[in-house]
Amino acid sequence: MATMSVNQVIHAAVRRDVTRTERALRALPDGDRARARQVQRAWQNLVRELTHHHEAEDAVIWPFLLSRGADPDLMAAMEGEHAAMKEALTESTRAIDSVVADPTSDLAEQAADVLARSRTVIDAHLEHEEQDVEPLLAEHEDDPEWKAAAKKLRPGTMADTGRSLAWMQDGAGARERDGLKAAIPGPVLAVITALFGRRYRREVAPTWRAGTQ
Repeated sequence: MATMSVNQVIHAAVRRDVTRTERALRALPDGDRARARQVQRAWQNLVRELTHHHEAEDAVIWPFLLSRGADPDLMAAMEGEHAAMKEALTESTRAIDSVVADPTSDLAEQAADVLARSRTVIDAHLEHEEQDVEPLLAEHEDDPEWKAAAKKLRPGTMADTGRSLAWMQDGAGARERDGLKAAIPGPVLAVITALFGRRYRREVAPTWRAGTQ
C-alpha cells in the first residue's frame, strides 16, 4: 500500500475531526455548557487548520499547476469547492455557537445534522482533490520551483507547526503516522510535536479523550 502524502494525512485529520465533532454533539448531555464549549474549541481548531490548508492551496498550488499546464476548469472547480466548503464551515460554526449559547440536546442534535451536511461537502472536495490533483503534483515532486513553492504551504511559526502536527497525529492510525514520518524525520517530528504541540494537547486533545472518538 502506498505511503500517504502529508496532504492525505491532513485530509484524514479533517475527516476524523468532522466525524467526532458530529458524534460529540449527538452525545451532548442536556444543559452541559462546559462540554459544548469544549467541542466548540476543538471545532475552532479544525476550522483554523482547514482554512489555512485551503487558502494555501488557492494561493500556491493552483497557480503553480496552472503554470505547468493544468486544466483551468479543474483548478476553477477546486476554487469553487473551497468556496462551498467555507460556507459549510461557517454554517456549522454558527450551529455549534448556538449550542454553546443554549446547550440543549435538541439544539445539539440539530447542529449535528448541520455537521453531517457539511461533511458531505467537505468529503466531496477532499476526494476530488486526492483523485485528480494529487497525481498532477506527483509529476512535479522533483521540480525545484515546486519545492520552493511547497515551503509556502507550511504554517507561519514553529508554534503553528507544532499545533498542526499534534492535531494531525491525534487519533491517527499507523498509515497516517508513517506518512508523516516519511516526510519529516521521526526524531524531528517527535521534538517539534513535544515542544510546540503543548497548546493543542492542553486545549483541544482532551475533547477527544472524553470518550467521543
